[in-house]
Amino acid sequence: MTMDLNSDMGERDDIREDRILALVSSANVSCGAHAGTPATLKRTLRMAKHHGVVCGAHPSYPDRENFGRVEMPLSLEEIEAAVERQIRDLAAIAAEAGVELAHVKPHGALYNIAARSESIARAIARGVARWSRSVTLVGLARSHMIGAWNEMGFPVAAEAFADRAYESNGSLRPRSSSGALITDPIQAAEQALALARRGDIQTLCIHSDTPGAEWIAASVRARLEQEGIVVRAMGRV
Repeated sequence: MTMDLNSDMGERDDIREDRILALVSSANVSCGAHAGTPATLKRTLRMAKHHGVVCGAHPSYPDRENFGRVEMPLSLEEIEAAVERQIRDLAAIAAEAGVELAHVKPHGALYNIAARSESIARAIARGVARWSRSVTLVGLARSHMIGAWNEMGFPVAAEAFADRAYESNGSLRPRSSSGALITDPIQAAEQALALARRGDIQTLCIHSDTPGAEWIAASVRARLEQEGIVVRAMGRV
């Protein structure tokens, strides 16, 4: 069995990024709409290239004040245009760093709402399609994202989270709720292993801004490999 480990990156100037990139196989790099600057994004892309980590775009609601974690009243057309614009902006920076973007994963509130709303999931995919139809779209397993994007002909990777608690209906527990984050590396590793064994997950996320993220990444990777699961980027043979 193989499993991709991904992490959201480029969101702050943090030395931990280099440590996490040494442990994951994919990086979802901010497009600058919710966090990051051209300089920090290029730095992240170059570090990822150094570690052999596959990079993708991490578009969001254009809301730096709330870190892209609050829903914005944008129309479907505005979401589509924002996604395209952000990916193109990051792709230009990536080209300067000698990196090709291989996937797209929405960030924060845009991700969570797309998981519940097929129309928003499709608007995101239409924005991506304006740039490329060959990249993999990453979305919450068993959500509206997966079915909609498959129907639209995109390669899709179903995602689960090692460092986030789930509700009984399979949705992510809101960050405002108690226990939403899993910060214990052993607990995160056991959850990651259980999710990997489900059979419908292609990639596991570890947020780079979760407290102790580098220790969580190390614990998750070690636990997967202990069970014979090979950590490998999406689409890599």
